[in-house]
Amino acid sequence: MHPHPKIRELDSLLRRLERPESVHARRRISTGCGPLDTALPGRGLLRGSLVEWLGDGPGCGTGMLALRAAREACREGGALVVIDPQHNFHPPAAVAGGLDLQRTIVVRRVQCKQERQGQRGTQDQWDKRGQWALDQALRCPHVAAVVAWPQQLDSRVFRRLQLAVETSGCLGLLVRPAAAQRESSWADVRLLISPVAHAPASDNRNNASHTDPGALSWRLKIALLRCRGGSTQRTVDLEIDERTGDIHAAHPGNLATQLADSTVDSRQARA
Repeated sequence: MHPHPKIRELDSLLRRLERPESVHARRRISTGCGPLDTALPGRGLLRGSLVEWLGDGPGCGTGMLALRAAREACREGGALVVIDPQHNFHPPAAVAGGLDLQRTIVVRRVQCKQERQGQRGTQDQWDKRGQWALDQALRCPHVAAVVAWPQQLDSRVFRRLQLAVETSGCLGLLVRPAAAQRESSWADVRLLISPVAHAPASDNRNNASHTDPGALSWRLKIALLRCRGGSTQRTVDLEIDERTGDIHAAHPGNLATQLADSTVDSRQARA
């Protein structure tokens, strides 16, 4: 005797509930930055991983690089959750970078009266609530990526976040200060990003120097501090065209050429 179709349907539903699976297969995705992909095993980040982007100051590019990776994680569906207590996330810049705000959830705190009066207890409460929100977002199987700016994470909380992404298949992208590299970490990948220098964009250097002196590129150095399943202590030099947002490998000769040109110009000016 064959079971009723409704019984088979209920049985299938129960099996899915008993063994929940993420809508995202545990596979590798691009960071949105080709030179960085090349330095990583499998040429990308593995879904179900935590990635730390370490750096200090607005010029280090940690948030920008994390959001590029989030954009790639969301290409095949799923939501992006941004835990943003310090208002680092700027929607217009996110749209310009290719993010879909229709599938983006931003979590921010609202400063209450006690906090405006400088009571530390309120900040501590937000830290706990922010960590709870981060944990819940990372556990959601319909979230493709989470970007957050946690200042402090103790080992117990960090481990819980790592287990959360393993369960859901979400990509957790944590933007943290450079000093955090001295702390223990449960991240699968740790990247230290440092600004290097500004130089005329390498592909249009001559045009930039004569027709548009303000058209500069943005140079960063990324040090691979930790990478599960791959070698570490590797560095990647990037050049970001501020006009187009394109990212490519920086060539060491670019800055030297710029300095040489400036020396020649100064000599000609004195002649």
